[in-house]
This record gives sequence, structure tokens and C-alpha cells, in this order.
Amino acid sequence: MAEPDNPHDLDFAAHPHDAYFKKVFSEPAHAAAFFQRHLPARVAAAMDWAGLQVLPGSFVKTSLEQVHADLLFSVNLAGRPTLLYLLLEHQSSVDPLMPLRMLVYVTEILLGHAREIGLPLPMVFPFVLHQGPEQWAVSPCLEQMFDLPEDLSVEVLPFLPKFRHGLLDLTRFDPDGDKSDLRLRAVLQFMKLARERDVRGLLLWMIEDARQSAHRLPEGLLKTTLLYALHCDTRVDAAQIIDILSGSAEYRETTMTIAQQLKAEGQAEAKAEGSYIGRLQLLQELMGLPVAAYETLSRLGGDELQARCVALHGEYELRFKKA
Repeated sequence: MAEPDNPHDLDFAAHPHDAYFKKVFSEPAHAAAFFQRHLPARVAAAMDWAGLQVLPGSFVKTSLEQVHADLLFSVNLAGRPTLLYLLLEHQSSVDPLMPLRMLVYVTEILLGHAREIGLPLPMVFPFVLHQGPEQWAVSPCLEQMFDLPEDLSVEVLPFLPKFRHGLLDLTRFDPDGDKSDLRLRAVLQFMKLARERDVRGLLLWMIEDARQSAHRLPEGLLKTTLLYALHCDTRVDAAQIIDILSGSAEYRETTMTIAQQLKAEGQAEAKAEGSYIGRLQLLQELMGLPVAAYETLSRLGGDELQARCVALHGEYELRFKKA
């Protein structure tokens, strides 16, 4: 499997679960490994996994962005264009409306295909990856959401939409019982333990897994995972993570390389944030606005500082330079 690279192109600070999910599963080899393991065996065997591609766009509504992320893939199934839809669910409670919501997303996918390409419609296989703290206790079948009169259910059912989505509930995921793909198994275990804010347990499991399986994560995926761990649990910092991994013969050399990279990136990020703070304070002073204290602005992330600079600079241009 290929390694993900440039993990900073997604917002780990604001939405670590979404960022890790998209970073890992946007890699076609990782996505293929996931669907091969969790789709029906005959369906998975008939798919051309070498041709799997990630498609642009999201079908999650804006109001749900902080607790959901999604990816859409194209692949051929027995020579026919087919779509795979994967939704990450990590809100604090299980959503009883999930089958209906998934049907809406799939309908949007099909309507878009009908508008742009026409008939026939492609098959769409929807799948939910549940990362929440509670066990999933909602049926994935839409029919279960209706209250049907028992004596008329046979006559009524043909008029109701028949739909179900696939599901992997990470609260029930056992990495020791899944040997299908070592990297995928590790990724799913990371997502499970990170949601439980057990970063130390995550690292110790990773070290022990490397000892037993003789397989370790490649540098790119390891770096992405460590960034994910840092942003999921504020009780640990980079120094603690590096100290734990440095005690592992399997990860010692790679860890020191990553430590140097993280240090350099942290210094560059701090320098950029300091520049934005200075620019923001200058703009506030020029416009006669209250100048925010450095300590206050330093609590903001680089993206927020940049956005405020851009917005305030726009106001400055309109007020003083338009004439």
C-alpha cells in the first residue's frame, strides 16, 4: 500500500478525526483494502480494485461537518461503473436517522449522475464507519424506521423504499481478529483508541503489534498518525510520544527522523503565526480599532489568524484606498 504524504494539507487542529479519515482513505489502496474486507466476498471479488479512484465533492450537509466526513469512490464491478460511498460518523451519540440520511446522500449522488451522464444509474454501495463512543444499536435498514400495521405489512412493504447501508462499528472492532491487511488493521485501531483519548494505549499497542507481526508502519503513515494522536489528546505532547516510541527498536530510527521534522514544522508554524499577529495588530492600529494583546491572539491557530488578517485588510482597503 502506498503511503499518505503531506499530512498538514488537512486541518488536524480543528477536526482531527475528519482529517485523519480523509488523509488515510483518500489513498486508493487504503480504501480498497477497507471495502475488500467489509463488502460481501463475491461483490468484492468482482471489483476492479486497481482502477479505484477518489471522486471530488462531499454530500454531508454544512451543519454536520464537525461530526461527519465522507468520501466517494468510483470502481468497476463486473465491467459496470459503480460507486462506493464511505461516511465517517463520530458524534457523541448514535443517530437513529442514519438509514434515512444515508438514503438522502445516495439519492443526491444518483441525481447528480442522472443530470450529468443520464441512464443507466450506477450501483452505489453506502457504508458507515462508526467512531463514536457508544455501540451502534440502530438498524441499518430503512424499513425498520416505519411503524407498519401488522395485518397489512405484506401489502404495504412493496410501496416503501428498500434500502440499507453497510456498517463497521469501531467499538466492536478487534484488531487481533482481523489479519486481512496489517496497515488497515492498525489505522482502524488508531481511530478506535484515539476516539477513546487513549493515546498512550495506542502507542503501546502499535509497538507490541510491530514486535509480533514484524511489520511496522511506513514513515508517512506513522507521521500522519502521530499528528492525529497529538490533536486527539491534549494530555500528551510530542516529547512524550517520541519518548515512548524511542524505546521501541522497531520505531526508534523513524521516530527520531519524524521528531526533527515536527520540530522544524513547529518552528515554521510559530514564525508564520507571529507574522500574522503583527500584521493584525498593525491593521487594528491603522484603523483606530482596539489592538488585541499578543497573548490573546497567540491562542488562535494560524488559519484563524490568517482569516482575520485577510478580512481586516479587506476592510482597510475599502475604507482608505477605494477613493
